[in-house]
Amino acid sequence: MKLRLSSAILTGKLAAKLSRVCGYGGSSFPGLLARLFYPGALKKLAAQVRKGIIVVTGTNGKTTTANMITGVLQEAGFKTISNREGANMISGITTSFIMNSIASGKIDCDYAVIEVDEASIPEVLNNLSPRLVVVTNFFQDQLDRYWELGQVIGIIRDSLLGQKQATLVLNADDPLVAQFQRTTGLPAYYFGLAGDKNPGKRDPAARETSLCPFCGSPLVYNYCHYGQLGAYSCPDCGFTRPRPQVEAMEAGAEGGYNLTYPGAPVPSIALEMQTQGLHNVYNALAAFSVSILLGVNLQTILVGLRKYRPAIGRMEKFRYGNKQVYLNLVKNSTGFNQGLETLCEDRGGGDVLIVLNDNFADSRDISWIWDVNFEMLTVRQKRLGCFICSGLRGEEMALRLKYAGIPTGKIVTNTSMNQAVKAVLRSNRRSTYIFSTYTALRPVHKIIESLVEKGDKSDQGMPSVS
Repeated sequence: MKLRLSSAILTGKLAAKLSRVCGYGGSSFPGLLARLFYPGALKKLAAQVRKGIIVVTGTNGKTTTANMITGVLQEAGFKTISNREGANMISGITTSFIMNSIASGKIDCDYAVIEVDEASIPEVLNNLSPRLVVVTNFFQDQLDRYWELGQVIGIIRDSLLGQKQATLVLNADDPLVAQFQRTTGLPAYYFGLAGDKNPGKRDPAARETSLCPFCGSPLVYNYCHYGQLGAYSCPDCGFTRPRPQVEAMEAGAEGGYNLTYPGAPVPSIALEMQTQGLHNVYNALAAFSVSILLGVNLQTILVGLRKYRPAIGRMEKFRYGNKQVYLNLVKNSTGFNQGLETLCEDRGGGDVLIVLNDNFADSRDISWIWDVNFEMLTVRQKRLGCFICSGLRGEEMALRLKYAGIPTGKIVTNTSMNQAVKAVLRSNRRSTYIFSTYTALRPVHKIIESLVEKGDKSDQGMPSVS
């Protein structure tokens, strides 16, 4: 068995090296190859994690949440293993463990923080036996790969039933997530966001459910942040938003958010982050909750969250001359809506590039773009410059913008991704927002990095990549 494990590790490491030499990321293939040599490799390596494994799953925010948790734990001095680049199926997760092991099969790790693709949860949980399982939210995502949402939720629920040692860390504001404590019987720790100072400004687009997950009656909302996330209750069976142990609220006129949690040394704690968007507040709340449960010192948690820099394409910031550039991965309507909200909150406006592909990893079915609330841009379009559409389905993206009410004179299609990125960066607006589907993300990122390196180095910062 030791010989098989060593062979699997050496094979995986060699495959990773060859992948990098050939210009590929090498995040999944090494693990796939290692599992062919020894199917039990991941379970054997994961069993050596000393303090526990944290699994993060859900539709949106997995990578950011997992990386925030990893940053806090590293700030606290713990040795960690994580799949930071988001290779979240079992092969990619196996690669992460292999790259942190020596040839004999030994690893030196206090905590493993692993984001997991929703469809991969059953097999991954059986191999990892996590201490904590974080569930961020549930939204419809790539129907051709992930089936109907109810089926995904059922698969995760059934997989959790066998994890008797696990504690759940759940988004109290999502009824599809909050139901898990009752349906699994596992202990749960909740995080959430208090009522908005101006609840009318939130658009409840892309709500995945308006029905109680237990009795099917319509849910009643006191307020809604986005999608189905908010303060809900069922008038028939009594199912209601659980009271969160960790809760954030707007700090007031000065902006930002304050936190409360049981045992806090002061009534409220200021949350400081380098990331934008309400969705990232939820990600930070999840990371904060995990850190508190693991006994990390408060100041260490706050420093770790403040130091966090976005991973590739998670509202990642670049500087090109005097221009601020944002790169954001989009893969479903809810995530895209949150990116557009950030764009609309930019008082200076900007130019927009949307790169839409329909490869297998993106979803062959692009009908989801018609669920994105592009209409929110029409009332702000005077502050927005051009809209460049590129990628394999750039023309369909342009059509969607036209139907949303964007003036056709502002919409441009360009089949060359390289030319499209250059055009949007070299415009005279002070900000550029680039939205990219999955398979276009790394090529776009590479083009931006190349242009930034060649740009005005006296006034540009290199991109931040976590």
